[in-house]
Amino acid sequence: MSSETIQRIAVIGAGQMGRGIAQVAASAGIEVLLSDASLELATKGRDTIAGALARLVEKGKLAADVRDATVARITPLASGGDLGACDLAVEAATERFDTKIQIFKATDLALKPGAILASNTSSISITKLAAATSRPDRVVGMHFMNPVPLMKLVEVVRGLQTSQATYDATKSLAIRLGKTVVTSNDAPGFMVNRILIPMLCEACFALQEGVGAAEDIDTGAKLGLNHPMGPLELADLIGLDTVLAIANVLHEELGDSKYRAPVLLKNLVAAGWLGKKAGRGFYRYDEKGQKVAS
Repeated sequence: MSSETIQRIAVIGAGQMGRGIAQVAASAGIEVLLSDASLELATKGRDTIAGALARLVEKGKLAADVRDATVARITPLASGGDLGACDLAVEAATERFDTKIQIFKATDLALKPGAILASNTSSISITKLAAATSRPDRVVGMHFMNPVPLMKLVEVVRGLQTSQATYDATKSLAIRLGKTVVTSNDAPGFMVNRILIPMLCEACFALQEGVGAAEDIDTGAKLGLNHPMGPLELADLIGLDTVLAIANVLHEELGDSKYRAPVLLKNLVAAGWLGKKAGRGFYRYDEKGQKVAS
């Protein structure tokens, strides 16, 4: 299967990442089935995409007819809906192994033979996910960066069973979506998060130990390291629950204490202060997601 033969895809999960994937695919002319646990959630996901595109129209960055055509290519679907016409499905659910395995087994049964089953996982083994399906050679990691419409990178992850044809088609599709591709073999955290998560945790350790205030840590990274965002505000954007989940995978799989999660991070997640999506993490946010004074 080549990227040109991929005309319709399913995105499983209408959260922040799933919406972003659906948006870039629909913008590239691909028909998208956006699936979530209920039709209401899936429809809300499509409406959120429509709202984001409407704001681009208001700013003169997108033509209204392009917005309308893009939204029209996205069809909301409840979990368990018909995926038989899809050439590829990409799972974009929460970063929990049990959840992903359940989705993979169900999606594997729903897809036609020959379709590719991809995961947007940040850290979970593609090889283990593939082993739970009837199409292990057609399973691949397709790790988009957050926010998907703005970030240019896709990390394609090859499981032990991933065929060359599956890898080639997935890479070509990512390029068709306007992304630059890097390739990682199936290792804990893959390549990007293997580097990123220890840095985010170290910034949290510095805050926990009183080395500096959150604002100073982030300003230091932005101006001293030329990073576009500070590590703590980036962690808030990613979601502190996701950061903790990836850190735990790295620590458990690699067994090195340098990957351990800070107590402060664990406590923030336990409190439900998950970052921007929850209105509070290392910083506080208003209903529009803008940072506000503590």
